[in-house]
Amino acid sequence: MDEKGLPGRLPERDRPWVMRTYAGHSSAAATNALFRRNLAKGQTGLSVAFDLPTQTGYDPDHELAVGEVGRVGVPVAHLGDMRALFDGIPLARMNTSMTINAPAMWLLALYGTVATEQGWTASMLAGTTQNDIIKEYLSRGTHIFPPAASLRLTADVVAHALETMPRWNPVNICSYHLQEAGATPVQEVGFALATAVAVLDAVRDCGQVPAERMGDVVQRLSFFVNAGVRFVEEVAKMRAFGALWDEITRDRYGVTDPKQRRFRYGVQVNSLGLTEAQPENNVQRIVLEMLGVTLSRDARARAVQLPAWNEALGLPRPWDQQWSLRMQQVLAYESDLLEYPDLFAGSHVMTALVDGIVAGARTELEKVLEMGGVVAAVETGYLKSALVASLAQRRRRIEAGSDVVVGVNRFTETETSPLTVAGAEAIEQVDPAVEADAAIAVRRWRAARDAVAVDAALARLRADAASTANLMPATLACVRAGVTTGEWAGALRQVFGEYRAPTGLTAAAVAGADPGLAAVRQRVTATARDLGTGRLRLLVGKPGLDGHSNGAEQIAVRARDAGFEVIYQGIRLTAGQIVAAAVEEDVDLVGLSVLSGSHLAAVPAVLDGLRAAGRGDLPVVVGGIIPAPDAEQLRAAGVARVFTPRDFALTGVVDELVTVIREANGLT
Repeated sequence: MDEKGLPGRLPERDRPWVMRTYAGHSSAAATNALFRRNLAKGQTGLSVAFDLPTQTGYDPDHELAVGEVGRVGVPVAHLGDMRALFDGIPLARMNTSMTINAPAMWLLALYGTVATEQGWTASMLAGTTQNDIIKEYLSRGTHIFPPAASLRLTADVVAHALETMPRWNPVNICSYHLQEAGATPVQEVGFALATAVAVLDAVRDCGQVPAERMGDVVQRLSFFVNAGVRFVEEVAKMRAFGALWDEITRDRYGVTDPKQRRFRYGVQVNSLGLTEAQPENNVQRIVLEMLGVTLSRDARARAVQLPAWNEALGLPRPWDQQWSLRMQQVLAYESDLLEYPDLFAGSHVMTALVDGIVAGARTELEKVLEMGGVVAAVETGYLKSALVASLAQRRRRIEAGSDVVVGVNRFTETETSPLTVAGAEAIEQVDPAVEADAAIAVRRWRAARDAVAVDAALARLRADAASTANLMPATLACVRAGVTTGEWAGALRQVFGEYRAPTGLTAAAVAGADPGLAAVRQRVTATARDLGTGRLRLLVGKPGLDGHSNGAEQIAVRARDAGFEVIYQGIRLTAGQIVAAAVEEDVDLVGLSVLSGSHLAAVPAVLDGLRAAGRGDLPVVVGGIIPAPDAEQLRAAGVARVFTPRDFALTGVVDELVTVIREANGLT
């Protein structure tokens, strides 16, 4: 009994998890101010969101960066930007998570250099670089180099951190985006562990880490997971993750210390599951999702960052992030959650759920290993196809109403929300001048440095990349010489090349169960006959650096199932490439997907290109996270339709695409 006469309480209350908000936009100085405000409000760790040019290795003045600078994160082009980002923030007293992957080595080198300038040593720094490139090929799309070269970079970072940054997590295996791309709990666990095996194998085989130190490597490897609204299932998933991780690290890598084998993870709850319709419902979704990774003491997250209620509408404001931080603080400090042992120990229900996920995930892992490992499973398209098919099934359940999404496919009647009423500024707005300022600033930076030192540093980087040397020393030399993000990545592109991942459409399941699809097929066939063509041709394009391709892929799959011939070349295309494909393929409709907020720059560029190519008559539709005023601007510019997450019924969307084609060609 405790002092209140209640049995079972812990003798001492547990410490709360690290509390973060995922933050970054506009500029390093603006993001620094946001970090300071969040820390003052009780946030206990930093989580840095980098913009898409930074994540994909481009400077702010690159052609592909147009419309993307400062949109979904902070631009960091060189050491000066990193200094400004953490100005006045003592890095040795922080726990900093950086969501960065292909250029993780580069950003870690920048961070470590700034810490040194502040007077700290690398051994004092605590935090995480995500550095999981495999899931980029499958979901987020910010990969740069081929898989083998990418794993080499990861192994080099791990080896460097092991020697110089013992408190740093050099890689963070990320299952978060696998769930958003369609993974079931079984697939999420199985595929993420297959990635972890690939990373550990690469480190073990790189020749830089003695076999007896693999336990130290395992101890510093962490995970970053997603938590959906089915929070009982999510608790079981996390307990299954821990059980399998303990088994793999013990049996495959010979780690004998149970503390080193402990499953360590941070979490952000499901952002893409948030809804544009009745967005106030997202608050309770976020709370329930947080419970899935905090209720079980034996499988509790080490760090939690929550999205804001309005992320389906656009970029959250500081007040919105504060609301999400307060959710964590109420649970940690007002509730009694941290006063008790694990709530699920001995539960027959939980044991059965965990055992089922463990068995299924072990089967998935073994299947991937039999293929030759996760790299082979990426290159053959197996993993991507499996995720596209799973997401297609989930979408069909939502459309059919068997999976209820409150406010979207059920209980849609609503009062006007004071949070989003006309005239209310419901999201953060990024000043368009940010991009121009960043482009000017990076040119000034280049002009002010020692060009000879820069050339020498880049030459060393290329030479080391062509050898088997660890690339971190050459990268640190690049940082000190004033090399930019785009130059560092560009030098490695010259040696390693670039990689375009499989789209996963070829093996996706046909949506034959949709009763409305037959009527749409008839319209597609009739329209093609009216136009005198064999089939209607749809080009699905992803302009700019936005790599979130789930929506584009699902539209492509459903349109193909409805009888369209679909041309989809994957992510990260310039406006010129999209226009060239539209003309060469003689398509009937262009559909653009933009989720990064760059639609007002990316879409007009395609429209202008089509007019210049003599195809101004070709109808263009757009889908993405697009606020109503922006949608009006796009329609005024010539866009035939604008689709947002509110348009969840994909068969209806495809039917509307047929209508657009008929209208554009004067058909009744």
